[in-house]
Amino acid sequence: MNATDHAAEAAGRAHRSDWLDHAVRIGLIAYGIVHLIVGWLAVQLAFGDHSEEASNSGALHALAEQPLGEVIVWGVAVGMFLLVVWRLLEFGFGHREAEEGAERWRKRLVSLGKAVIYGALGWSALKVLFGDGSKGGTDSATAKVMGLPGGPWIVGAVGLAIAGYGVALVVRGWTEKFAENLDAEGRSGESGSAYVLIGKVGYIAKGLAIVVVGGLFVYAAVTHRAKESGGLDQALQTILEYPFGPWLLVGIGLGIGCYGLFCFARARHLSR
Repeated sequence: MNATDHAAEAAGRAHRSDWLDHAVRIGLIAYGIVHLIVGWLAVQLAFGDHSEEASNSGALHALAEQPLGEVIVWGVAVGMFLLVVWRLLEFGFGHREAEEGAERWRKRLVSLGKAVIYGALGWSALKVLFGDGSKGGTDSATAKVMGLPGGPWIVGAVGLAIAGYGVALVVRGWTEKFAENLDAEGRSGESGSAYVLIGKVGYIAKGLAIVVVGGLFVYAAVTHRAKESGGLDQALQTILEYPFGPWLLVGIGLGIGCYGLFCFARARHLSR
């Protein structure tokens, strides 16, 4: 067995290890905390409080301003990077239950994409801790991309990909496929029914918000106006402008909070 094989075997053992289970649980709790704060900020936004940005970055800033807030944000950063390790191991050595070929690679690429998402959130937490975590939007980065050859097409493709991810979350929530992330105990009895209901609401609400984010990027690409793009906060601001917008925003905010609660349930009843 050569060095590469030894490394692969060691990584495979790590992916199946108890320590990784504990690491994933810590990361899921941190992820849940961020979603609870985002949901709370969205509800505040619905009632006219614009003092904080209802986004992951805004949630981290809000956490940092609380007593022991920096300690909590450090915990979020560590938790996110633990989730990155999990997803990268899953990308390299997981999904053995899937058949060889396209299906396994699809699941591996999904794991890689989630590693990127967790890594970005962990990096945002570090930027907040070291004073470089701007609450600003994404329009400046979008403007740079728009200035490239074929830039509007790139921005449009990114928007479609984001919207597609949001639709996938909605479908996952509606079909309750997310329940496979809970062990048998977490899916049974009254508590299991409650977990599934909370997860369903959370996945659908988060998915709808992400679809709006993707739509903003597509609209920016079509109109060649980078300032029309934006992240979650701008998407929620857009929802606020709809008929019955404040009530829609309250519903989405509570739904995102439900997603956070489901992260806690998943941490308790982890099924990898």
